[in-house]
Amino acid sequence: MALNNIIPWVQIFISAALTASVLLQQRGSSLGGAFGGGGASYHTKRGFEKILFNSTIIFGILFGLTAIASLVL
Repeated sequence: MALNNIIPWVQIFISAALTASVLLQQRGSSLGGAFGGGGASYHTKRGFEKILFNSTIIFGILFGLTAIASLVL
């Protein structure tokens, strides 16, 4: 199987995983944060929240790399 046939399927899987990881993240502040409201509380990510945050970044980078690879190949 050629690499040109595999890359679109990999992109579909990565895009689904990226979408799921973005939607599963908690919202830090609601609409009030957009207008300057919201407290000055600082909160560190721990446990599953940190894993989800890091995996979102990794899925985004992988999706970008596969998009570039599909253009080059």
